[in-house]
This record gives sequence, structure tokens and C-alpha cells, in this order.
Amino acid sequence: MNQNSLRIVYMGTPEFAVAPLDALIEAGFNIVGVVTNPDKPAGRGQKIQESAVKKYALEKGLTILQPEKFRNEAFLAELKALNADLQVVVAFKMLPELVWNMPKYGTLNLHASLLPHYRGAAPINWAIMNGDKESGVSTFLLQHAIDTGNILFQEKISIGDNDNVEVIHDELMNVGSQLVVKTVKAIEAGDYPQIPQESLSAQELKSAPKIFKEDCKIDWTKDINSIHNLIRGLSPYPASWTELLPKEEGKAIGLKVFGTEKEIVKHSETVGTISTDGKNYLKVAVDGGFISIKMLQQAGKKRMKVEDFLRGFQQINNYHL
Repeated sequence: MNQNSLRIVYMGTPEFAVAPLDALIEAGFNIVGVVTNPDKPAGRGQKIQESAVKKYALEKGLTILQPEKFRNEAFLAELKALNADLQVVVAFKMLPELVWNMPKYGTLNLHASLLPHYRGAAPINWAIMNGDKESGVSTFLLQHAIDTGNILFQEKISIGDNDNVEVIHDELMNVGSQLVVKTVKAIEAGDYPQIPQESLSAQELKSAPKIFKEDCKIDWTKDINSIHNLIRGLSPYPASWTELLPKEEGKAIGLKVFGTEKEIVKHSETVGTISTDGKNYLKVAVDGGFISIKMLQQAGKKRMKVEDFLRGFQQINNYHL
């Protein structure tokens, strides 16, 4: 087979999926079509939004398919007509077998974890929330059950004590892009390992289920590391939250918390006590020290530094957590 002669259909939707597509094109691969989510209204004005992958594909003049349903006959006919040798999936929906089994080399998936750990919808969030020191990306071939196919390649990265989802997302996106190119080249050369996931971990598997609003609520009775990890593992999206409760009459005020620092010290404060000078710092007493809030967002307001929040919220001492 000539170099880069594989016909590839690429499937993905969010920003994370743009970089691997770009890397494949830069490496000279033949992308014969792109499958992405349908356009949908978003935001207050309900303007029609195109996915990040669609915007990129339009710039590059690529053929774009946007099926509402994967089993739609017209879509299946269009996909089949692209005559792909291989499909590459990054951050996309679950595919039925008649789609992933269509090309002769099957469908390659990039997943943002060191499989078999963190199968599921939110692998980056859960790795940080659990306080893991490393993460990574895996390429594998799709099989029936979600994220269970044979591993082809993996690449590890380390997670720093204060790294949040934004930092690790971007690092995994870049490392993952190169891993997709490496994997496609190996498939083209007919020289690639297939490692059953069961052989890769003797430990109990960590999972990465979809995150709901209640998962994001800060429990100030937990220990300092658990709270710090929850906040950075949800920052910037979907964001952890708490409520300022009035000491007397009044309404609770919702706060999203985006950035914190740990101050590990002994103290005799009641857990959940707010400590502030009303200008520069806002700390919460927890088991093991203080969580110092650096970046937050009051309900209905913009995200801001704690100093700006305190300047506009003079009555902070009338509230508790």
C-alpha cells in the first residue's frame, strides 16, 4: 500500500477532537469524510451553533455528514459511499455495530485515560477528582461494550498537585493527536499490537461516569485534599459549587468555585467557617487546614478573582457555609 493511501472517515465533535484531525491532515492522511453532531441552538439567543470539528472541517473543505440518527438509511448509504478503510473516533457518541464495523480495518478510538481505567464519559475529571498522579491517552479498536476494545498504544502524562481539567485536557489533546497519527501509521503498515484490556490492570477498575450537578457540590466536611481535588477536577467545566447561607434572614447565594489553594495547618476553627479580611482573601476551615478560594463566580455574575468578588460583596461576614 502506498504511504498515506488509507481512506479515513473521522468522527468527533468538541474542541478535543479538532487537534487529532488536524494532526492527521498535517501528516498527509486522506480524510475522505467527517462525521459530527448536527448543528443546534445554544446560549441565550439560541443561535445555531456548529461543532468545533465542523468549523474546522469547513475551513479545510472536507466532506461533512451530520446524522440525527446513526441507523438512518440515507446516512448509512452516504457513509458506505465514502468507502473508508478505517474510521477514527475522538470524543463522539456511541456507534452501532453496523457503523463501527463498516471499514475493513474497523474503527479506531482515542480515549482520554489509561484504559481499562476510567471508561466512560468524564475520564479527565474523575482522574483529577480522585487525586491521581498520572493520566494518559489510549488508542483502541471498537468492540461491543463501551471503551473495551483491544489497546493499540498508550501514552502517559503526569498530573501536578494544582493542575485542573483545562491543563490536563490540553496536554492530553496534544499527546493524543500524536498518538492517533502513530496508531494510523501502524495500522497502515500492518504492524500494530492488540493488547486485551484485561491484561493491563490487576487493580479494581476506576470508572468515569457522567457527572451530574449533585456530584459537583462541595462537601466542606471532607478532608482538604478531597475538596481541593474535587474543585480542580471540575474546573473550568462543569464547575464545583457551594452556597453562602445567611446567618440571619435572607436568601442563599450560589457560588461556583474554579480555583483554590491548600493551606495545610493545624487550627481550632469549626469546619466550614469562613475567614476573610473582606479585601484580599477568602478561606474556609476544613479538616487538615484551610481551602483558600482564588477564583469564583456568583450566580448571575461573571467569573472573577476573589479580590474583585470581595470588593463587590461587602456583606460576606453575614454569611456562612
